[in-house]
Amino acid sequence: MQKLNFPPYSFRFKNNQNKIAVFDDLRKKFVILTPEEWVRQHCVKFLHSEKNYPLSLINVEKQLKIAGLTKRYDIVVFQPEGEIQIIVECKAPSIKITQNTFDQIARYNLTLKANYLMVTNGLEHFFCQMDYENENYIFLKELPEYIR
Repeated sequence: MQKLNFPPYSFRFKNNQNKIAVFDDLRKKFVILTPEEWVRQHCVKFLHSEKNYPLSLINVEKQLKIAGLTKRYDIVVFQPEGEIQIIVECKAPSIKITQNTFDQIARYNLTLKANYLMVTNGLEHFFCQMDYENENYIFLKELPEYIR
């Protein structure tokens, strides 16, 4: 798999019916290693190892309903009280981050109401804080660390 713009992390792999699978610490199972999954796994490690978010507050690949349509978010980080702190949209490294990517995460956020958004293809990372009062994003250099 391609080297990403994250610190180096260790992963567990296995061959599953001639496809490489990576162990997902959150789902507690091996999942097929697609380019997007590679980014997602790095991002989870980044949120936990670099930003100190407990794994118990991180959730991956869950369904949500938006305007009657079923969608799946990549990563959501909760606050201990249950509110959503961060939504992360992961794309494969070959996918360029465009306005459409931000539109997608913004649609998800209409339902989820997170404080922060992260969009990444593993090579480029964009971080935003939501300004609900003025209905816009404030771009940041970094996500805040978990403080408890």
